[in-house]
Amino acid sequence: MADQKSTFALYFGNRGFFPASLLAEARAELPARLKQLGHDALIMDESATRYGAVETPQEGALYAEWLYKHAGEYEGVVLSLPNFGDENGAIVALRDCPTPILIQAYPDDLDKMAPALRRDAFCGKFSIMDVFCQNGLDFTILPPHTVHPSSERFAGNIDYFSRLCKVVAGMTNMTVGAIGARTTAFKTVRIDEVALQRHGITMETLDLSEIFWRMDRLDADKVAAKTETLKAYTNWDAVPDEAFQKLVKLGVAVDDVVEEFGMDAVALRCWVEMEQQLGISPCVLISEMNDRGVVTACEVDMGNAVTMFALSAASGNVVTCLDWNNNYADEDDKCILFHCGPVPKSMMADAGRVTDHSILCNAVGEGNAFGCCQGRIKPGEFTYGSMLTEDGQMKFYLGKGEFTDDEIAADFFGCAGVAQIDGLQDVLQSIGYMGHRHHVSVTPGDVVEPVAEALTKYLGCEVVVFD
Repeated sequence: MADQKSTFALYFGNRGFFPASLLAEARAELPARLKQLGHDALIMDESATRYGAVETPQEGALYAEWLYKHAGEYEGVVLSLPNFGDENGAIVALRDCPTPILIQAYPDDLDKMAPALRRDAFCGKFSIMDVFCQNGLDFTILPPHTVHPSSERFAGNIDYFSRLCKVVAGMTNMTVGAIGARTTAFKTVRIDEVALQRHGITMETLDLSEIFWRMDRLDADKVAAKTETLKAYTNWDAVPDEAFQKLVKLGVAVDDVVEEFGMDAVALRCWVEMEQQLGISPCVLISEMNDRGVVTACEVDMGNAVTMFALSAASGNVVTCLDWNNNYADEDDKCILFHCGPVPKSMMADAGRVTDHSILCNAVGEGNAFGCCQGRIKPGEFTYGSMLTEDGQMKFYLGKGEFTDDEIAADFFGCAGVAQIDGLQDVLQSIGYMGHRHHVSVTPGDVVEPVAEALTKYLGCEVVVFD
């Protein structure tokens, strides 16, 4: 998966009658702390303004110019208030900021409250937020109201903000690829391309015929490399060599178009042409792509491809698309999440094994749909979500749950896990009334809050969060 390290541009607010030592300490302390936490920092030269901070609109203009020159080099701005900080300089500096802004204020020490020692950043933070609100400038604040960079609570805030910034940066000018037309039976995965485009997401589409054409014109070295990669990925003992070689070629062809078109996420038409014409199913290829960080959904579900990308950007981890598939006996807060085999190996209890498609073989005949990756999802906390387009808007839901170690019948087909979600019956009813699809995107860990804030505040989407 991609390195989760973020780069932040640092802003230091000042009010002139506070001691210069507070600024000097913060300029040294904050970059060092961010580096310790695994992040990089850009900092304006100290000589650019008095103390290297901003306390006037004129100095704010200088900072805005500096920020513009470094566009594309940072994913977010940390606005640090070593003292009260001037709100008028701040709005000039950051009015046109293209990234999320985190406002951090230093705490006062109870034994340093004399006029020459105290900070008053607790109070000054309100003035910054007030003026930002007056100007319609979005920003992020996290508890506690004041926090020292050396504290663990600051570390948690930076982790949250980094995940938020990854979502915003990744989904700004994003490209998603639809490989193959939507399967006509699945009107449930319809998507509004114009709505995506208005949110900065470009959708590129290719017909499956081009993929099949490319499979006969591949670079031999790429085929050899893909052969070794797939052999090492999972158990192929039950797969005929002819089917394996076709899966190898399909994998190379899909990789080529993903690279050629700069796709950040992909949704693939997976049936029934591949089974009818090639005798394979691409499930294991989707599993392997997701395992190496190439976000890929099946059944041309573009809404979940976008959701998967957002979740993966925030978690820094693998992601998959599953079906809301089965009840789990009579337990209201448990269900079985499943798909034919696109689950990345990193989310599975073991490497799994490739099989024929036990369901589609009823339509195309046995031995004509090899490629499903049979296995089980390992226990652990997860974040889930999905997206649809409606009335020109991108509408998401998000929530969290846990994969348990509850048993699933040995003859259960595909890759599945028992999910426990508090209030599941209410969640399912809400999803149904909102018109969401039968698919759900899942990533390990709890990243609900940073994803929700990124999508709503900075990307202009609608989000329902299930607590």
